[in-house]
Amino acid sequence: MAWTETARRDHARRGRGCSSDLTEREWGLVAPLLPGPRRLGRPRTTDLRAVVKAIQYIASTGCQWSQLPRDFPPFTTVQRYF
Repeated sequence: MAWTETARRDHARRGRGCSSDLTEREWGLVAPLLPGPRRLGRPRTTDLRAVVKAIQYIASTGCQWSQLPRDFPPFTTVQRYF
């Protein structure tokens, strides 16, 4: 299947911080698959969207866990959710 100009416009990743960032529509598909908050214990303080964004960043760039930029949650947190 060849890319048409319409398909290129619909799937363009311009205007985002990273090419691996999710659109609102993509996030709507992924969010229900993530673990919900626990009934007991401390409330979650980690943004799961940032965790998914970090995992996609690692997958797309091939960087090491410890080399994750500071824009993302700590790499140990991202590893735990992965």
